[in-house]
Order: sequence, then structure tokens, then C-alpha cells
Amino acid sequence: MSTLRQALYGFALLGALALLIWGQEQRIAIADKNTELAEKDTKTARDDADRNLATANSLRDTLQQERDTQASLRTQQDQLRQGLANRERTIEALKRENTELRDWAAQPLPDAARRLRERPALVGADAYRQWLSGRSAVPPAGDGTRQ
Repeated sequence: MSTLRQALYGFALLGALALLIWGQEQRIAIADKNTELAEKDTKTARDDADRNLATANSLRDTLQQERDTQASLRTQQDQLRQGLANRERTIEALKRENTELRDWAAQPLPDAARRLRERPALVGADAYRQWLSGRSAVPPAGDGTRQ
């Protein structure tokens, strides 16, 4: 029995070794699949990061363009204000020099022009629409007869 026992022990040992090798192959296969999934997730994360970086760069460039445009508009606004102030000073100087111009500027606006400048306090788009539709037409300039 000792030979038979040794043979059975040998077969049992071979079976245990085969099970061990099969288990290791299964672990390796699972590890390979996990590695593939991790690589795929890494690639996806890198692609997302690249897209986010491109978007951030685009937004930064757009923001810089808007800042440059705002600076340009502020400069232009300052120039326009200076030009307006110069014109107002010129008009005041002309009024001081020319009595005809001073008298003309001191006259009140005609009724038609005054009506164009009058506007009631409006609240909301509906009130403005009603005010526009309820206005009477401005009479044509001239002798007052309709043609």
C-alpha cells in the first residue's frame, strides 16, 4: 500500500499543483483585464483633461480679448468726453462773443420740439407701448394747413 499511497499522494500533489496554476492563471487574466480597464480610464481622463485645458485656454484668450476691447472702449470714451468738453467750451465762448447766438440760445424751445422731449414716467414695456400707440401724430411744420 505504500506504493499505492505514494501514487495517490503524487496525484493529489499534481492535482493541487494544477489547481494552484489554474488559480494563478485566473488571477493573471483578471489582473490583465483590470489593467486594460485602468489604461482605458486613464486615456479617457487624459482626453478629458486635454479638452478642459483647451477650453480653459480658449476662455482665457477670449477674456483677454474682451479686456483689451474694454480698455480700447474706455480710451475711446475718454477721448469722446474730452471732445465734448472742448465743444461745450467752444459753444460757451461763442455765446459770450456773439450776442445773436446768445439771444437765440436763450429762447425757449418751440411747442412742437418741447412735446417731442416730454415723456411721462413709464414703468414696463406695456406702459411704453400704450404711450406710443396713444400719442397723436406730430403736426407737420409750416402754416398749419394739412395737405
